[in-house]
Amino acid sequence: MNDILTAIEQRRSCRRYKPELPPKEDIEAVIRAGLYAASGMNRQSPIILAVTDPELRNAMSRDNAAVMGRDGDPFYGAPCVLVVLADKSNPNGVYDATLVMGNLMLAAHSLGLGSCWINRAKEVFETEKWQSFLREKGIEGQWQGVGNCIVGYPDVELPAPPERKPNRVFWME
Repeated sequence: MNDILTAIEQRRSCRRYKPELPPKEDIEAVIRAGLYAASGMNRQSPIILAVTDPELRNAMSRDNAAVMGRDGDPFYGAPCVLVVLADKSNPNGVYDATLVMGNLMLAAHSLGLGSCWINRAKEVFETEKWQSFLREKGIEGQWQGVGNCIVGYPDVELPAPPERKPNRVFWME
């Protein structure tokens, strides 16, 4: 089996991280993989917020937890959060951003990093606080949060992939 197929089968979501931030070049490599995701009509419209500043990361974590009505860190201690946003004017934007998320997680795995898709980016980035944040950073347009890809060094041994459920493929020959 080739490296890509092996990575697809072996990648698992990580929910416990060491506090050390991976080297910037590794994070950039993960981001680059996300930017090469397929997109409808090659519009390449999703954007990525690469959050490594601890204060900003913690503010996002608090607001993400608040959506659930909980305390705690929904980012599981990961020092890097890659927020993927979809252009609301693109009818394929959410689908395209979903492909970006998949590429980010596979690339992280290929570099020995852990990752996990954390939901609630949509709810967090619907707020005026975070829409204003985007404008302050010079990010124009209307953006919808699709996912938070947390990235870092795993602080736990990831499990082997479980068997796949049967009866999920129907050949039409």
